[in-house]
Amino acid sequence: MWCVTAQGESGSGVSRLSGVSLILAATIMSGIASYVVTWLVPHQIGFAAYATFAVFWSFIYLVVGALFGIQQEVTRATSATAGAADAHVGKARNFGLAGGVVVFLLVVATAPLWVSAAFPVGGWSYVWPLAIGTASFVMIAVLCGSLYGIARWRELAMLMVTDSLLRLIGIAIVLGFTSSTVALAWVVAIPFPLTLVLLWPFIRRSIVGKTELDVGYRSITWNVSRTILAAASTGVMVSGFPLLLGLTSSGVSKVTFGFVILATTLTRAPLIVIAMSLQSYFIIIFRDRADRFWRTFLRLQGLILASGVVLAALGWLLGPSVFGILFPAGPRPEGWFIAALVLSSALVGSLCISAPAVLARSAHFVYSAGWVVGALVTIASLLLPVDFTTRVVIALFAGPIAGLFLHGGYLLTRGRVSAVTVAGP
Repeated sequence: MWCVTAQGESGSGVSRLSGVSLILAATIMSGIASYVVTWLVPHQIGFAAYATFAVFWSFIYLVVGALFGIQQEVTRATSATAGAADAHVGKARNFGLAGGVVVFLLVVATAPLWVSAAFPVGGWSYVWPLAIGTASFVMIAVLCGSLYGIARWRELAMLMVTDSLLRLIGIAIVLGFTSSTVALAWVVAIPFPLTLVLLWPFIRRSIVGKTELDVGYRSITWNVSRTILAAASTGVMVSGFPLLLGLTSSGVSKVTFGFVILATTLTRAPLIVIAMSLQSYFIIIFRDRADRFWRTFLRLQGLILASGVVLAALGWLLGPSVFGILFPAGPRPEGWFIAALVLSSALVGSLCISAPAVLARSAHFVYSAGWVVGALVTIASLLLPVDFTTRVVIALFAGPIAGLFLHGGYLLTRGRVSAVTVAGP
């Protein structure tokens, strides 16, 4: 298995196998916390109010999902160094601080263009938590990318779990006093900066003076612009999907809309959350195991697709009954619809494997193009003149399939070119 060692403090090593176990454990804990939030909020405030909360949740994680591109490029560009120079240390920090300011200003400056459509009631009350939360995430993305680059798995797990638990605890406390979706929006956003404040004293020794970037400010800005474009497109197909669905489904009742969002979130989360959380890990694996690329790539793809088939079958058989138990007052989705949602999540998970495989080869353009094409196909599918449920299913399948074709075509072509080069004329 993955037994390459990453040296930490005092020369102690942490195997990649134990590293992925820590990240998976943290991902599962974070996923459980998100599941509880997804169940708790509509249970307390109802499906109609949940639709507004879901739009804010979708919006903030659409932006966060886009900014995740920063983490991926920093992961690719970061390597460990024995006592890095101050200039190298400051490069990542300065980039993160400047990026946070830019994100805050962009959210506030563009708000007049979208605030009325996204939040017809409450408007600017949602802009400020959105701006503060997303701006703070920039530093988290830089920090996580740097930690991935030097394989500091424990610190990464701490960041993931702390953020999700703070959000769950905050939402549970707020729901005990109010059902205001504005208050809930603030509780969703605050854990981003609060996690940094609470954990930095414990993480600082693991990273300061121990990393360096392989590119300068101009190059990392250009590379990040492309990974952000790709990550934003990822967000369109995942966290931002409810927002897009709301913008293209004005004739659907709020109760139906809120319940479809809930069903989509709950059924797609297990595979997508795990696959997305491991993208930076996959970059390191594909980058450092070029000699066993196809074996690793095909095993991972087989695992995600087989898991999707099994979970889809279980969803078809058991899903409606589970929804009836969790939400007795709400409608029940049909088994085939749950199975379709799960299978679509497996395709997104597959794209979360092909994308790091492409990026590990420094093919930033192809990496971005795969996600962008997937996002454009998703949006186009949501505009089809068919009924609401059919549009949802088509959009969830068509987007990732389009992206997979592009990434897969590049990888196959690159493999053939490499083989011809090695073989010679």
